[in-house]
Amino acid sequence: MKVELLAITPDAERLIEVAGRTCYLSFDKITGDSTEKFIRMLIKSGHESVLEHAYATFRITGGSRAFTHQIVRHRLCAFSQQSQRYVDEKGFNIITPPSIEQNREAKKMFDDFIKSAKDTYIKLQSMGIRKEDARFVLPNAVESEIVISANFREWRHILKERCDKSAQWEIREIALEILRILKSHAPAIFGDFEIDNDERIAKMIRY
Repeated sequence: MKVELLAITPDAERLIEVAGRTCYLSFDKITGDSTEKFIRMLIKSGHESVLEHAYATFRITGGSRAFTHQIVRHRLCAFSQQSQRYVDEKGFNIITPPSIEQNREAKKMFDDFIKSAKDTYIKLQSMGIRKEDARFVLPNAVESEIVISANFREWRHILKERCDKSAQWEIREIALEILRILKSHAPAIFGDFEIDNDERIAKMIRY
């Protein structure tokens, strides 16, 4: 799995401060170190609509179709995903859940099913079935690639939901990597997320 930051709003935190201070006409209070305090105030007061002025775009590779089926449920995003209609999946890679990987019997059953799916996909194509129809036999384990753009408010929502211990393991791992990147680029905005590397989760703390 790889998470790559493709683009992010330049000087995002100062932009958010300027946008937010428009609401109060308090531009005279902008100083060299006022941004973090102001953003914390916005988040603490629930005035998070101001965070929508900044965006981040990520390319995620090495995730499964099961992951992408989950992430696209977040509606306030832009998505561009690898197409199984046009991309030939004869040599598809798969993502194996750790729980299956660690169980010998389950792993054999899983591998047999994947081989059968791949053989069926190839045989359907050899019979003249187009990729757009042959893809119906492809499993959720197939590796995919997706580009996601969202504003910072939506990223906070996604990370709150998907870094939680109740989230599915794969989307949680990807969300944690996105959080690490966003914390490094916009620490005031994502600083209330605390990552627990031992538990592989993140929690929101109160400012």
